[in-house]
Formats: sequence, C-alpha cells, structure tokens
Amino acid sequence: MASGAASEKTSKGPGITDLPREIWILVAGSFIVAVGMGIVAPALPAFATSFDVGVTAAGFIVSAFAMMRLIFAPLSGRLVSAAGERTIYVIGITIVGISSTACAFADSYWQLLVFRALGGIGSTMFTVSGVGLLIRLSPPHLRGRASGLWATSFLLGNISGPIVGGLMVGFSLRLPFVTYGIALFGAAFLGWFMLRKSTLAAPLGDDATPAMPLGEALRMRSYIAALLSNFGTGWAVFGVRIALVPLFVVEALKAPQSMSGIALSVFAAGNAGALLLSGRMADRHGRKPLVLIGLVVQGVATASLGFTDSVPLFLAASLVAGMGAGVLNPAQNAAVADIIGGNRRGGTVLATFQQSADLGAILGPLIAGALADTVSYQAAFLVTGATAALGLLAWIGAPETRPRPESDSQPQRAAA
Repeated sequence: MASGAASEKTSKGPGITDLPREIWILVAGSFIVAVGMGIVAPALPAFATSFDVGVTAAGFIVSAFAMMRLIFAPLSGRLVSAAGERTIYVIGITIVGISSTACAFADSYWQLLVFRALGGIGSTMFTVSGVGLLIRLSPPHLRGRASGLWATSFLLGNISGPIVGGLMVGFSLRLPFVTYGIALFGAAFLGWFMLRKSTLAAPLGDDATPAMPLGEALRMRSYIAALLSNFGTGWAVFGVRIALVPLFVVEALKAPQSMSGIALSVFAAGNAGALLLSGRMADRHGRKPLVLIGLVVQGVATASLGFTDSVPLFLAASLVAGMGAGVLNPAQNAAVADIIGGNRRGGTVLATFQQSADLGAILGPLIAGALADTVSYQAAFLVTGATAALGLLAWIGAPETRPRPESDSQPQRAAA
C-alpha cells in the first residue's frame, strides 16, 4: 500500500503543497498588502479630484507612486544584497504603511501627492525583496506555480479590497487610507514574526553563486522580452486600470462611485481565476506559450474597454482583460526566475524588471489621462491595449527559458 501511494504521488507530480513554509508566509503577507491596496484603489482618483484637479492630475497621483518606485529600485536591489531580503521586506512594508496613513490626513492635492509618492520607496523595497525570496526559495520545477500562488494571493486581496473600498468612499474618502495603513502594519508584523528564525529566508552566505550582472541579463532575448511585456503590464494593469477605470465608470457610463470598486474587483477575479492554472501550465509546457496567449488576450480586451457603452459590457471586458493578465503573469515571472537561477543573487536584475513595470505605470496614466482629457476615453484605452503588442513582438523571437526537467544547471543559458 505504501509503495502504491508513493507511485500515485509520483504520477501526479509535485504540487503547491511541496512549496516551503516560508513561501506560504510571503503569500499571506501579499494578500494582506493587496487587500489594503484594493481598498484604496476606488478612493484615490476621487480623493485627488476632490481638490479641484482634472483627470490628468488625478492620474499623476498614481504615476508619482510608480515614479518613486522607478527611482529607488536600483537602491532597493543593493539594499537587498547588503542586508538580505527578510530585513528589507519588513522595512519596506512599514514605510508604505506610514505613507498611506499620512495620506488620510492630507488637506491639499500637493500633500496627497507627496505622501503617496513617498510610499513608492517602501513599495519597491517590499517588491524586490519579496520576489527575491520567492525566486530563491522556489524549487525550479515549481517556479510557475509559486509565482501563480504569489500573484493569486495578491489578486484575491484585490477582489475583496475594492468592494470594501467602494463602500467606504460613501462614508469618507479618507477612511480607506487609514484602513490600508493598518493592514500594512499587520503585514509587516507577520513578515517579521514568522520569518525571523527561518534558516531558508536568512541572507545568502559568501558561498552563494555571485550575483548576476545586469549586463549579462540584458544580452538575453528572453529578458528583454520580459522587460517589454512587463512595461505593458505596468501601463495597463498598475497604471491606467487604477487611474482611469474609476473615472470612466462614473463619467462615461454614468454609474455610481461604488460601481468602480466592483469593476476593479471583476478584473481581479478574472486574473485570480487564471493565475494558478497558468502557473501549472507554465511549469509543464513552458513559459513562452502562456506569455504569448496572455499578451494577446490582455491587449485586445483592454483596448475594448473604452468602446463599451454599458456597465455589463464593461464588466465583461474587464473580466477578460483580467484573465489575460492572469495567464501572462506567472509565466513571465517564472521566466525571469529561470534566467537568474535558484542559488544566485539577482537584486539588480529583479529591480530592473520591476522598473519596466513602474515606467509603464508612470507613463500610462499620464498619456492615457491626457488622451481622455483631449481626445476620448476610447483613444486612451486603445493606446493602452496596444502596449501589449511591444511585448508580443519581442516574445515571438525569444527562446524558451524553462529548464530541462532533469537539470536546473545554468538555466539562464536557455534564455541567451
């Protein structure tokens, strides 16, 4: 009987239950952070416009956060190499918590802009360190599923968060920021308490493989493709979706403010529904096919958002766009993990990958917001959907990165 059970497990292959305990701690922390971020999302544009500014200025609030992430990403990579992922992870979340709480007490547009922007410093510290730990602790044959699990936890938080935030804005535009700050302080405590004695999460010793130089990664077509596809994701998912969707729902579709939270949650639901399946398929069939499918679906569905003329059609397009992003994300992240390798520091490589999304999140709300102000929302969403074509063209000519099942030695060479 024992041998039969063992053979059954082997035939099914490894699953997410084989992931280290520390990854589940990171997943829990990601969920807490995402709930708070989702709560703030419906309130942020409305809070900005309450200071008598236009759509472009409201979009800049989102861009400023991403701009600080972009500027401080290289420093975050160096801090991770110097102090270790675990320490920077906790400090980063704490900084965002302080910044978000301060936003609740802003009494002018410029105060809100400064407080929100300063949170980008902590955000990039949290992201680089968290993803660095995820890559280092994930077995090579489970990288897609680990990335999918991490992203799923984030999106599950984004499903529930905007609904709660949409209800909160009916009482106060400041309440979501206080709630977000409290959630972040809780996530920081969880990370510190649960990882403080972990030997797996401890900083790498001197015997670890030397850090991967950025120049080495930039010579790989798959890494360049990942940068371009992540740029489009930052533009559409982290920038325009947060900055323009709540305004489009209210101004173009004439729906109540609470509906903007539902629209964001529908996108997140489609995303979360595709993430785990995508991660499992990326581990079995390779990263590239899932990336290509995700880019096509996300791009087409995002472009169609501006052409919807009713709430049901808008929600349907949001759902499909979320599914496309869910197919793309785990495979793309796993490809970058393949390039870096397991027992190797990749702070600068990861920071640059993050910067590509941040650059998209900066330019997206500004350009799309200007198009919405001067041309139309249709033009804004059409250009946003077209950014996926940049990554699509690059990935078509890029090689597969998934390491061979029998060996994970030098996986980065597969992407050369």
